[in-house]
Amino acid sequence: MFTLYYKPACPFCQRVLQMGENLGVEFDLKDISEDKACAEELLQKGGKQQVPFLVDTETGASMYEASDIIDYIREHKPKSQGAQDVPKPRVHVSNAVCESCEG
Repeated sequence: MFTLYYKPACPFCQRVLQMGENLGVEFDLKDISEDKACAEELLQKGGKQQVPFLVDTETGASMYEASDIIDYIREHKPKSQGAQDVPKPRVHVSNAVCESCEG
């Protein structure tokens, strides 16, 4: 299970959340802007109040940096039973692909 410490207004957190949705990954979300206990927990586990911060409770791995987190969840996402990886449709205003839809 992945635990993600985040702030809803953080664009880097939104990038991780969007990629998790695209990959079918569920997070145990901990909003440090709304919950002081989560903010303290983040400080204990990571040493700073920077978000996003991912903790993989299965392996004990933890990390900051959105791009590192995205790479990690791509590699370690749980395999769904009986489900196939179906890419989500992408909607863009132009031919450009936004960073949230990478992958």
